[in-house]
Amino acid sequence: MVKIGNIELGEFPLILAPMEDVSDPPFRKLCKQHGADLMFTEFISSEGLIRDAVKSKQKLDIFEYERPIGIQIFGGDIESMKQATEIATQANPDIIDINFGCPVKKVVCKGAGAGILKDIPKMVKLTEEIVKSTRLPVTVKTRLGWDDSSKHIVEVAERLQDVGIQAISIHGRTRVQMYKGSADWTLIGEVKNNPRMHIPVFGNGDVDSPQKALEMRQKYGVDGIMIGRAAIGYPWIFNEIKHYFKTGKHLTKPTITDRVEAVKSHLLDSVKWKNERLGVLEMRRHYANYFKGIPNFKQTRIQLVTEENVDKIIEILNSIPYNYENEY
Repeated sequence: MVKIGNIELGEFPLILAPMEDVSDPPFRKLCKQHGADLMFTEFISSEGLIRDAVKSKQKLDIFEYERPIGIQIFGGDIESMKQATEIATQANPDIIDINFGCPVKKVVCKGAGAGILKDIPKMVKLTEEIVKSTRLPVTVKTRLGWDDSSKHIVEVAERLQDVGIQAISIHGRTRVQMYKGSADWTLIGEVKNNPRMHIPVFGNGDVDSPQKALEMRQKYGVDGIMIGRAAIGYPWIFNEIKHYFKTGKHLTKPTITDRVEAVKSHLLDSVKWKNERLGVLEMRRHYANYFKGIPNFKQTRIQLVTEENVDKIIEILNSIPYNYENEY
């Protein structure tokens, strides 16, 4: 049984990675329904939380059915991060997660996200202060290092464990790589197989099929797998992996009707959580992913991303199984 603190996550947890503009409550709900064992909020700016910024505060919204759930925060200033940890703790998640992995320039240039990989002593100190600032288990999401010449993750993981983190998720790329090239899991395996490590080690990067998940589990011995981009528009991946682990067989792929029902649920929950205008607007980035691989879909997608009325979008969605059943 894999545990973070006292939280039991099953034998081999599958985790939804925190993704900006993706892993909000409407999307998390679908991932939970389709087998995610642990989820995290989108990453939340510590400065935004302290300033009481509306967008940052809204990201603290969590719901009982999502548990266990972690709130992920980022920032480069130790005092701000401590205050943000206290605010996040009041939202009553199960876990506080620190983002030391985001490679985006506007985050990195403030010494936050993967930017802190240039200053390991500060990374360790910041982590130690956050552990002291909350009663909740603290976990970390990070990368192998800043670049190829600074892949110190084996030592870094030990040091973070020593100051009190209770699990670590490692993306198998450096910051310089961003999301290019292939994820290198060999160092993730080294962290897991380091005899000094006694906390769960989760691997992340390029797991986009049940076969790949099984290969990473067997080859590197990780305690669980974190899935990000492969779940976008495809929340079914969690149950597909679990089924494959259990039976060695592939689950039947979602039908076009299954896809439509998932999109409708995602859309209606988005409208309910955000408001109609924002819910409709922000849903537009998801249609192409949900209907990926369907031939001749372009015209319908254009209709979906230009329509502003929820009822009319639902009408378009309802027509999809009839229009495309022979093409899928």
